Amino acid sequence: MKYEVNYGTLAVVPNNDNNSLVYEDSQRYIIQEVPFRIMEDSCMYFGSTYNGRRESSKSILGAEYKVPIVVEDTNNLILFPTTSPESSECVWISLNRIKSYNSIDRKHTKIIFDNGRELIVPITFRSFESQVNRATRLDYILRKRKQS
Repeated sequence: MKYEVNYGTLAVVPNNDNNSLVYEDSQRYIIQEVPFRIMEDSCMYFGSTYNGRRESSKSILGAEYKVPIVVEDTNNLILFPTTSPESSECVWISLNRIKSYNSIDRKHTKIIFDNGRELIVPITFRSFESQVNRATRLDYILRKRKQS
């Protein structure tokens, strides 16, 4: 099954060396691709390359690493990585689906999505909050530009 990130997507989580768990509103899918490849395919599906989207985010934010990606730009469908995007441990989180998040312990953060679903990810609260802030800033800048 080929998968493209969409508005139902909550998170794309590595499952093992060659597949991912994709969490949607009420479903969980096993996709025979690693998260990074799903992100690349999704960007291409919506008309751009992953590298093009990454370079755009880097330019807008002035950031070099772990930049959020605008998968689809009409409605700012933005996902952000929890680690280096190419890492086999990287989880991709959909910004606009996050309701809240809190620290579980020194190395894990619990995300509560807008539909009540919860996911614990291996990232410190501080790092997660930084990623949320960066993605939110990207979203804000792009929305302001579209209004001009």
